[in-house]
Amino acid sequence: MAREITGDRSARELRCALVVSEFNPLVTHGLLEQALATLEEQGADPQQITVVRVPGAFELPLTAKRLAVSGQFETIICLGAVIRGETSHDELVSDAAARGIMQASLETGIPIIFGVVTAETVDQALDRARPGERNRGRAAALAAIEMATLIRRLKV
Repeated sequence: MAREITGDRSARELRCALVVSEFNPLVTHGLLEQALATLEEQGADPQQITVVRVPGAFELPLTAKRLAVSGQFETIICLGAVIRGETSHDELVSDAAARGIMQASLETGIPIIFGVVTAETVDQALDRARPGERNRGRAAALAAIEMATLIRRLKV
């Protein structure tokens, strides 16, 4: 049988940063609340969690990369909301954020999780920010825990 390496959902001793966009605060506040609650439910020590606020989704990658290279965090969660408008600006912002977050993660070797809601309408975005299983902040926190624990095991 092949050897299998996986992460788990135990956030004990996890050093985590959350980078949160201030744009669309009705959405991002719900994402942050649920991400923090999920981390704590999974055993994270609130003293090991840092929240950094940035103006918008476009600023997430640079901030996440700076946190990743600091050596202080095992994982970083980027939370934001990009909602379609009358122009293609939303596509430019969400594409740049996604590419930048992926690049920062690949360059640093630190799991940087994309927890940015991209939606057609405000109602769709709010639906993904409400408490519950569909909350993108919750999903991002669970992914961050699993990736951080996986990376720990891969370094062995």
